[in-house]
Amino acid sequence: MSRLRVAVLAGGRSSEHEVSLASARSVLAGLDPDRYDVQTVAIGRDGRWELGRGGEAETVAETLPVRTDGRPPATLGEVDVVLPILHGPFGEDGTVQGLLELAGVPYVGPGVAASALCMDKDLFKAVMRDHRIPVPLNITLRPGDPVANPFGFPCFVKPARLGSSVGISKAHDEAELEAAVALARRHDDKVLVEEFVAGREVEVGVLGNREPIASVPGEIVPHAEWYDFAAKYDAGGSDVIVPARISEEQTVRVQELAVQAFVATDCEGMARVDFFVRESGEVVVSELNTIPGFTDTSVYARLFEASGIGYRALLDRLIELALERHERRRGLEY
Repeated sequence: MSRLRVAVLAGGRSSEHEVSLASARSVLAGLDPDRYDVQTVAIGRDGRWELGRGGEAETVAETLPVRTDGRPPATLGEVDVVLPILHGPFGEDGTVQGLLELAGVPYVGPGVAASALCMDKDLFKAVMRDHRIPVPLNITLRPGDPVANPFGFPCFVKPARLGSSVGISKAHDEAELEAAVALARRHDDKVLVEEFVAGREVEVGVLGNREPIASVPGEIVPHAEWYDFAAKYDAGGSDVIVPARISEEQTVRVQELAVQAFVATDCEGMARVDFFVRESGEVVVSELNTIPGFTDTSVYARLFEASGIGYRALLDRLIELALERHERRRGLEY
């Protein structure tokens, strides 16, 4: 049986470039060499696409040998499936997914519309509210809008279309609010001011296409005031407790809402849904990540490991889902 030809996309133009490289190294190490013939494709911070040598994980982090002068390599049209292990803008927001759709190549993870929607916290929350899925209260500031905060302090300020807590601040007074909005506007011209939710932070993985399943929930315990970039990625910055320390009723609720959010946003393949469990017990959806961190110790992988699906089996299943979706959609008439 011939091996599937797989391309792993890594890096990208966003501030989450290094996070993507770390995820890609784990994916390359986790793909079964007996099943897959792997090609790496790294996208630099300058947007240049470069090819790697086979599936050697170290090539993803180095200057790669074959350059394409900024154009996507022909390799993408010569593989059986692509794993876009990219985080943030220009990778997780539907742009690369659109390129792969144009190339007619199967790829892992949600499609163009779902990726773009979930990347935009403003639009995502609108869809959640339309489906009666609870989310924290927020207002959206657009270019020219004055700084405002109807929620009192503390509150959170976020760029609408960024990830990994980049550009996010917790504001405790008016001066910090002004600074927080200025920081967020350096990253995006649409900014969210959001109520502070006191309670536990819980995350759930979702896997599947038409019949998605939810993982056991995990609880995030940051070693800082909130779950910022350092708490997410620095060694010892936070603890992940699996299963989460919530009631059985709350566990069922977060799993149900995770699948509902996944379906409402038209996701397929994979996602990680982040929640707050208020001190009152109410569960609210914070956001949905269409390409969660993907090292073998990342939350998404750990949640499915605890659910009985190991890292290598998880990668196998995601590739199967990508091929399944591509085959299903080939029969549509345009």
